[in-house]
Amino acid sequence: MSNLDQLKYKFKNLNVLEKIIAINVIIFLIVIVLKPVISGVLSYLELPPSFNEAILQPWSIITYSFLHYKLLHLVFNMIWLYFIGRLFLNLFSAKMALNLYFLGSIAGALMFLLCYNIFPEYFANKYFPLIGASAAVRAIFIFLCAYMPNTEVRLITWNVKIWYIGAVLVLFDFIGLSGANAGGSLAHLGGALLGFVYAKQLVKGNDIGKGFERLLDSITNWFKTNKKGNLKTVYKDKTKVGGYTKGEFSEFNNQKKIDIILDKISKSGYESLTAAEKEFLFKAGK
Repeated sequence: MSNLDQLKYKFKNLNVLEKIIAINVIIFLIVIVLKPVISGVLSYLELPPSFNEAILQPWSIITYSFLHYKLLHLVFNMIWLYFIGRLFLNLFSAKMALNLYFLGSIAGALMFLLCYNIFPEYFANKYFPLIGASAAVRAIFIFLCAYMPNTEVRLITWNVKIWYIGAVLVLFDFIGLSGANAGGSLAHLGGALLGFVYAKQLVKGNDIGKGFERLLDSITNWFKTNKKGNLKTVYKDKTKVGGYTKGEFSEFNNQKKIDIILDKISKSGYESLTAAEKEFLFKAGK
């Protein structure tokens, strides 16, 4: 197996958020090596503060979240995403992780554009294009804070409720509005707001990312080819009972168990789960 085949195999076996981390790292390396050559192209991937400019490159409300020009900026965001992702994917699906990442990016971009254009005088000395995955990462983290606020995480030598950390980060972002990186703070707040609303609606049984998920599925289907052609053989599956296979019944029962456990987490926190429930969630996340 060649080195390229090994890399493809390793990438294929990463979870969805680890793949996003890998893509961010690859793009960073390309930018570092080729920036003098592709600097003109990069400006079209950044999100400009002006509505008039942004509307001419609408794709930048997402592409900006995959751009990092400084190593520490990349490392900080990707470390956050890695550890948050491990917790998130033990509880929720890969598709929901993608929903939050991309919707968090979009929400951060909209908050950035809205405030820069409503209050141009305030941000006149901070007029820089937006880059970085911070808004997307913040959306996922604040989602966890809002969905299971009483869950405790280890912070150096203390156990701290996760929502305390989220509240401190949001406070710092409000303070940051008066600093040199006001645009980044605006994007963080937009991502945080999206994550908070998403979590609160999910507790009520409303997945506000379903529409976006269907859009992603449609885009993905454009690139799929039907190798077997358009003709299909239709036959009756005798293994089905009442229109459902045993596997479908099992999947339905597992989903009900997951819903019950997640409801328990939202009310009492992750630490209230039994060892068996934690193991079940871990296996389901796999």
